[in-house]
Amino acid sequence: MDKIRFGVIGTGFWGRNHARVLSELPETSLIAVSDTDPTRGQSIAKKYETQWYQQYSDLLEVKDIDAVCICTPTTTHAKIALSAAAKGKHLLIEKPIAANTAEAKRIVETCESLELKTMTGFIERFNPGTRRLKELIGKGVLGEVVLAFARRLNRWPERIGDVGVVKDSAIHDLDLMRFLFEEEPVSVFARVGSIGHRFEDYAEVMMRFSGIKTGFVEANWLTPQKVRTFSVTGKDAIAEMDFISQQIVVENASEIITKKHEWGEPLKIELEHFARTIRDGGTT
Repeated sequence: MDKIRFGVIGTGFWGRNHARVLSELPETSLIAVSDTDPTRGQSIAKKYETQWYQQYSDLLEVKDIDAVCICTPTTTHAKIALSAAAKGKHLLIEKPIAANTAEAKRIVETCESLELKTMTGFIERFNPGTRRLKELIGKGVLGEVVLAFARRLNRWPERIGDVGVVKDSAIHDLDLMRFLFEEEPVSVFARVGSIGHRFEDYAEVMMRFSGIKTGFVEANWLTPQKVRTFSVTGKDAIAEMDFISQQIVVENASEIITKKHEWGEPLKIELEHFARTIRDGGTT
């Protein structure tokens, strides 16, 4: 099986995880990393026995690289992505894809015109717990769905400096509502604000979907305890999922069922999927 050859741009918190996974998967090989911080970049390159470049433009000149993972601050995504596309590289861009919709559309349109694969790193779509929850909804185990409720709470991650809690945290669950319901909301109401940060540090978002479905997302950078939960209420049952343990508990009128399955690392599943779409075709 031919391996897809990757470069990683940005070796901070998420970039180093991308480098690790790409060096482990049988479908991929890590060719090079780039980081403006020599200490950080060289450390990751040494650990995974690959090449380091201080400037991402030098990494993009490497012809052996088929695709790049962009794991830099959001405000830099568009410039790097468009430069990489111009060099013929497929793109996996950590969420959010860009700082605004105009930049996002330009990235997508450019990659489509060049027939390059591009994908946003919505990792929770690849969480095994999410996939099982989607199956329960699809099979009608919960009955007609009334409400999806997500909570994503923790203290401010100091590594985040260019976006607020909506683009960093709530964005996952806003995307999952669309993914699970397989439709776009017809209306959105939100209240956000900042208590102690430059950008918003708390948000409550309500989305109305077709029929009687409603989605509600609570996210903040204020709560001391880390919370990552997602529940779906249906006419016949309620399902609660923990993103971290990937465990799902289903409660109906007669019993409570704990569904335990083999744990899987979402980032590995995501990057494996992206590599296979490059190699075999299909949608990202």
